[in-house]
Amino acid sequence: MTKNFSELNAKNLGIAGGILWGLTIFVLTLLSVFTGYASQYLNVIRDIYFWYDITIAGSFIGLLHGFICGFIALYLIAWIYNWLGRKW
Repeated sequence: MTKNFSELNAKNLGIAGGILWGLTIFVLTLLSVFTGYASQYLNVIRDIYFWYDITIAGSFIGLLHGFICGFIALYLIAWIYNWLGRKW
């Protein structure tokens, strides 16, 4: 029986996830600053990320936090996927 398993590049998936999540927090923060949109959602994010606030400066802090969290999450997902693929 042959395995048809293709490994994921964990670093690239992590970078893509980090960019996506960081930009999401950044854009939503700016939308909230100027229109009030998504402020309840961002209040939850504010409780999770240190130094983050719903301000223009906070949008850049959220961008950094979002990139780090998105990178780590998707890197780990790809690593676990590759590990399980090699085991089974």
